[in-house]
Amino acid sequence: MTYSSLALASLTPAQILFLESLPKAELHAHLNGSIPLSCLEQLARNHVPDGSAASSELAALIKDLANGVKLEHVNDFFGLFPAIYALTSNVHSLGIATQAVLREFLKPKPSISGVEGAPAVAQCSYLELRSTPRETPEMTRTEYVQTVLDEVEKYPADRAAMIVSIDRRMDRAVADEVVDIAIKMKNEGRRVVGVDLCGSPTANDVSVFGPPLVRAREAGLGLTLHVAETPENTIQDTMDLLELLPAGCRARLGHATFLDAATQLIVLNRQHAVEICLSSNLLCKTVLSLEAHHILGYMKADHPLAISTDDILPFRTNLISEYALLMASPPLGLGLDESEVQKIAESGMNSRF
Repeated sequence: MTYSSLALASLTPAQILFLESLPKAELHAHLNGSIPLSCLEQLARNHVPDGSAASSELAALIKDLANGVKLEHVNDFFGLFPAIYALTSNVHSLGIATQAVLREFLKPKPSISGVEGAPAVAQCSYLELRSTPRETPEMTRTEYVQTVLDEVEKYPADRAAMIVSIDRRMDRAVADEVVDIAIKMKNEGRRVVGVDLCGSPTANDVSVFGPPLVRAREAGLGLTLHVAETPENTIQDTMDLLELLPAGCRARLGHATFLDAATQLIVLNRQHAVEICLSSNLLCKTVLSLEAHHILGYMKADHPLAISTDDILPFRTNLISEYALLMASPPLGLGLDESEVQKIAESGMNSRF
């Protein structure tokens, strides 16, 4: 069992009902890391290898995901994706995957409390689904974004929106193209609400991405930046990213795990919400235990937080289970009471773009 499933299993039916009833925002969910296993299996059955990933590799990956992948370092996580990308390399398969992810988060499902008559509930009340536009022989980056938006916009605006991601492995020209697409979609009234900087945490010099990210911010898009995700991220790297997020702008920080005193003070003063992904941190070993998790420092400072899943596929979690990690008694969870958990959930809802 995973950290979050153990925490959830330890709760009483009343506690589970409480978590299910809370309005919750999922603000840090990557599309390709959140595709249900059943959908991947369907896509794999219909997949015609194009040389980017052999059928045997796809089968091995799906088996690993079903059994639970073992990650020794955050960078191990990125090795999972080439095969997944091969399965979503055209408009048709990407649409199927996006539809499945949205259902996973937003479709009401029977209560897991075991209480007779308990209402069906969705994982979250609101979802900002993020994804990096990919160009393939069968699809342009613009078509990628349009395909995701076509599915997102089947839900009301108060339920779902899209964040367009820049990968740190991109060069400046591609990053500019991605921001151009995001701004164009926003200006056309499509439901793009923000731009994300993600990908391998130490790839590239982040100064490459400053100009396109500033353009996105000035166009009225929210910015959410993966910051200080690993010990290898330098203070300069973090400072360069924080400089893009002046006080008062619409912004959030992803993870913000390894801040030094100076950068932490900047974050606390500017009050940009931090997206907290508990299972992700524990399984990627960027945090060794819940007792040592940086969420505790942010809570002590009464800082805005947004509990999120990151990637439900490899981490085998869901948003209600992530909230269970807040409520379960130590050592399975942080032992927070209902009022503390509700305050964090409200903080997430208030941090939407």
